[in-house]
Amino acid sequence: MEFIVNNVEQTISIGKQLGSLVKNGDIICLTGNLGTGKTHISKGIASGLNITEHITSPTFNIVNEYHSGRISLYHFDVYRVNDPTEIDAIGFDEYIFGNGVSLIEWANYIEELIPQEYIYINIKKLPEIGENYRKITIKAYGDRYDYIKEIEL
Repeated sequence: MEFIVNNVEQTISIGKQLGSLVKNGDIICLTGNLGTGKTHISKGIASGLNITEHITSPTFNIVNEYHSGRISLYHFDVYRVNDPTEIDAIGFDEYIFGNGVSLIEWANYIEELIPQEYIYINIKKLPEIGENYRKITIKAYGDRYDYIKEIEL
């Protein structure tokens, strides 16, 4: 699925719809260059999970945990991970195979650690159309994620 958005509200709306559909054990892999809107879509996912806490990118922590919603959210940012084995030290497998939703920003940095079934989201700037335009691509890997077909702009 592909969506062309031109404002933050649309990006958050897509995330919120996804957050309202996810289930325990779901994994969302998020990629895109700096400044494309990964944190905005993350905020939308958290909102769809009814999380009331303030959502920030866990750039220096690797993972932020949010437990106030209908399902716990484990929000990873692996941008600063130099070696995929570093992430093992925080119990990565326990998060992604546990109860909750794992949201992994910069997932392309740790591709070899991602299970075969996950949701892939890529956000790309479209400067040829306009400064605020983004293309959001969402792909499901695994039948458990068929629900993404319900997302609309």
